[in-house]
Amino acid sequence: MAKKRKQTAPQPKKRDNGTSVFSDALDDDILEKLKAAKKALSAAEETKEEERQEQLRLERKEREKNKSFGELLKEYGDTGSKF
Repeated sequence: MAKKRKQTAPQPKKRDNGTSVFSDALDDDILEKLKAAKKALSAAEETKEEERQEQLRLERKEREKNKSFGELLKEYGDTGSKF
């Protein structure tokens, strides 16, 4: 009778050059396009964040401007000078 052999999962082949990276496989023009797209995306995100900060600043200014006398009195109290 023949002995049954254990079947092992096939081992993936190892590359000769262990320092090979994904960018080596890409063409230079594709790599440059990806870098330009990344730069444009980060610039767009930065612009969007600046706009959001400006909008928050304007909203705070508008809320301060529209406070009632009671809200101002509660916030600043009775510590103002007479003159």
